Amino acid sequence: MRRWRWRILSLILLACVAATAGAQVLEGVLMPGKVIAGHAKVEAQCEKCHVKFDKDAQDRLCLDCHKEVARDLRDRHGLHGRRVAKETCRSCHTDHKGRDVNVAPLAEKGFDHATTGFTLAGAHRKVECRNCHAEGKKRRAAPATCDGCHRKDDKHKGTLGPKCLDCHTETTWKEARFDHATTKFALTGKHVDAKCKTCHADNVYKGAPTTCVGCHRKDDKQHRGRLGDKCEACHTAANWKDVSLFSHERDGHFALRGKHHGARCETCHKSPTGLVKTPKTCIGCHEADDKHKANLGTACGDCHTEQSWKEAKYNHELSVFRLRGKHRDVKCKECHRDLQSYRKAPQDCLSCHRKDDTHKTRYGDKCESCHTEKSWRDIVFRHDRDTKYALTGKHVPVKCDSCHVGHAYRDKLTADCYACHRKDDKHLDQLGRRCDECHDTVDWKKTARFDHRTSRFPLVGRHIATECKLCHLTPAFKDAKLECIACHVKEDTHKRRLGTDCAACHNARDWKLWDYDHARRARYALDGAHARAACVACHRLAGDKLPAVANTCASCHVKDDVHGGSFGAQCERCHTTRNFRDIRPFGFKSMAPSPSDGVTPTSGTRQ
Repeated sequence: MRRWRWRILSLILLACVAATAGAQVLEGVLMPGKVIAGHAKVEAQCEKCHVKFDKDAQDRLCLDCHKEVARDLRDRHGLHGRRVAKETCRSCHTDHKGRDVNVAPLAEKGFDHATTGFTLAGAHRKVECRNCHAEGKKRRAAPATCDGCHRKDDKHKGTLGPKCLDCHTETTWKEARFDHATTKFALTGKHVDAKCKTCHADNVYKGAPTTCVGCHRKDDKQHRGRLGDKCEACHTAANWKDVSLFSHERDGHFALRGKHHGARCETCHKSPTGLVKTPKTCIGCHEADDKHKANLGTACGDCHTEQSWKEAKYNHELSVFRLRGKHRDVKCKECHRDLQSYRKAPQDCLSCHRKDDTHKTRYGDKCESCHTEKSWRDIVFRHDRDTKYALTGKHVPVKCDSCHVGHAYRDKLTADCYACHRKDDKHLDQLGRRCDECHDTVDWKKTARFDHRTSRFPLVGRHIATECKLCHLTPAFKDAKLECIACHVKEDTHKRRLGTDCAACHNARDWKLWDYDHARRARYALDGAHARAACVACHRLAGDKLPAVANTCASCHVKDDVHGGSFGAQCERCHTTRNFRDIRPFGFKSMAPSPSDGVTPTSGTRQ
């Protein structure tokens, strides 16, 4: 058995060796023809282009040798990357057809050049292929830049760089479409029609002058350089003689008004340096016209105008003291008594109106706090706006001197009521000095403002309408009692036998209504006939108190027990509270508490 196994294994090995050798012989016999001259060196090495039983691997082997094509496919560039990215190599390039066969044929007629990434436009459409694609070289070797083909046509000799399309077009080489706005010097006005060589001599485009004087220095015949080299400040490119562009107010920082507007430039610009040292102040040109001899300073424009030097119309709004009301009709000399210097005029009211001060300076020197310039008798002072104490009620008609008996600003008044109403305090300072908590400024005797909820005794029910004096028997309101019995002793029909905690049963809404919750407080709900029973019916008086009783039926109804106690003390098993004679069905368990339920008997009233 073992011998047969070895024989079978040997036959299998021989079969494999024979198959491999046969495949190689078969490939040599079945080769369709000679490869192209470029592949002749690897003709005998089939594995360079083929993988046994794997046709898809052929493209990978092609790209291992043709790395430029592989790069185009990867970058989506050129003809291969844009057009045939999804095709196989053998679909266009077939081999084994002889040494001289062209495996990369290209139909030039009708070929879409845009698929290569270089679209033919303008004059390029009429150019023959051989003019750009040299014979014997790969088509991909053709230059893709203007400079690559037109270097000999570059009259700028490379000084403007290789970006020919910035100026020239593909329609005609001589057509220049350069956008001068992309430079630092945009062409406007007559510069648009100027020829390039006028500014760019000898075809040198870099370093051309960008200032006006760079080209027009010979045209500056009038100013001769005295006004500087910024010609564009006054002149325009549309017309050299037009000087309306210059704005003396905007560009010269000195607005020309009145007679200044008609003055010639040379009248003020006398210096050889032109605009540099020209004075901008009135006194700089009109020092000889100053009749005040500089006593009023150099700000001539405060009083005089450019329309006429003799016209003096001072705008007091520009000063720190604006004229209002009757001050507008006052002559200058009444305030400016020193004619040599108007600046020393007083600005406070008392300096001029001391004789008009009926307060004798008790209210300080800030007259404008109360009075106006329209009329001395007008009072604009508002106590609620100008102070922290608003006047309301009877405080409004009170004269200022009634409260401000001393100096209004030096002697500060306190804002509490007690400062003025000490003599009116009938409580003798026992309730503190916050009078406004109870009283108001409308009526001193009215005390309805006090919020009793802030005290220890909030008012509810009939207590709200009760007069204060019924509980507060003396002006010292703090001596009022908090217990009900203190005010309601005569209404206590129990004669204090039930204690002094009246609120346990009675409420403030109605004294005759009582709201003692027997179920919650005594843990024994009153129902049936119990609800109508008087308290003393169960709680026998023991002195002045209602004693505690047990919450069993037998504790009160022992005399009604016709069974003589033979059925126990749980009468509620058979009887009801509605009527003792009513009999429940036997075995019915009442919901009333019993000693067996663990309920502790409690009292129905306070002890």
